[in-house]
Amino acid sequence: MIATTCRAAILATSATFLGAGALSAQELQYWVYSDFAQGEALKLQQEFIAEFEAENPGVKIVISGRGDDDLTSGQIAGAASGTLPDVFMNGLAVGAQLVEVGALANIHEEWMAMPQEFRDQFDAAAIASCTPKPEEMYCIPYTGFGEIMYRNLTVLEEAGVDTTTPPATWEEWHEQMVKVSEAGKFAVPDQTQVFNSVASMYAVRGDKEKWGIDFEARETLIEPESMTRTMQMFIDMAPMNSGTSRNDQGTRDLFITNQLAFHVVGPWVNPTYAQAANDSGLKYDFVLVPGATEGDHGGIKSYEFVSIAPGPNREIAWKFASYITEKNQMARWAKLLSRYNANAAAMADPEVTALPLIVKSVEAVKYAMDVMPPYFVGAVPNCYRSIMTDMASAVADGEYTAEEGAEELIAELNDCLAR
Repeated sequence: MIATTCRAAILATSATFLGAGALSAQELQYWVYSDFAQGEALKLQQEFIAEFEAENPGVKIVISGRGDDDLTSGQIAGAASGTLPDVFMNGLAVGAQLVEVGALANIHEEWMAMPQEFRDQFDAAAIASCTPKPEEMYCIPYTGFGEIMYRNLTVLEEAGVDTTTPPATWEEWHEQMVKVSEAGKFAVPDQTQVFNSVASMYAVRGDKEKWGIDFEARETLIEPESMTRTMQMFIDMAPMNSGTSRNDQGTRDLFITNQLAFHVVGPWVNPTYAQAANDSGLKYDFVLVPGATEGDHGGIKSYEFVSIAPGPNREIAWKFASYITEKNQMARWAKLLSRYNANAAAMADPEVTALPLIVKSVEAVKYAMDVMPPYFVGAVPNCYRSIMTDMASAVADGEYTAEEGAEELIAELNDCLAR
């Protein structure tokens, strides 16, 4: 039993509204990401469930793992049919869509009723992501990431790159890419294939405050000068990329077999690289993504969240949601997965700060740019993402200059939003 003031307050509140025999076999549906419903992650989720059920007799939590698309489609369908899961996970990028269909409860009142100690545990910027306007809050930020740059040290050393100090700026990074290419290896994946990699490169040299959408004006916030610099990076990298996207298995294979120097992505690929280091002697590390100037850094960030559905089980659903996101549970979760999460108090736990990947992720989040802000305000149309990748690819292929591509991109994005 974990004896903390905050945990005791949460469970005591649960006991108050439940009362003796008040709930008879009340069943809550709990939907999680498929990765969290298997192996050691599932075992730990089951521990959380067992602890909560023991403190709340008569409550039964039924966990169900779903893929990303299935989570969203199931929540949308559930909102229409009145069969929503009581507690569920999803990503910030689909938050507005879930608000529009009525899948998310506004939990502002429940949040403000929690002890200050509980509310102070969370990263303030993460909470702001869940709070589009005063007295509206739709989620508790959960696991997340700050993008980092994996470096294949063998490839870099063979290309004559000094690996003792990571590149501090885009210019230094590009110089190292050129050396890798001249040595006959690939520098980076094709950063134009996936929306997140386009966003990632914008975060290196673009204005991070001008990335996103003004939903009232139905216009992109992106400005020509920032996007011109970004488009020029795609041109500069074109002769040196692997032709695979950041998400392809082929990219990981190239990195593991010492054919690829850099892979900018989230912490989820580290288990693969760590295993390769153990099995085949892969030499790699992970560092912050370089920025436009020394002392700044690029990269993107985002969060998965936990939320609850409106409906008759809302009160006990909130208690369970607040329990699994409390510091002690999130510290255990972080230690198991070696993954960053939005509970800042958990990230400061001594056993958590002993994990290098989490330490680097916490640092990365401080600089990183949100993938697609603002959240919970308006659903981003699919054309917005596809235009971004299509135009980045066209510029990299030489169909436009960087300046022409930036101007055409902004015009097409605004047309997409107006439609």
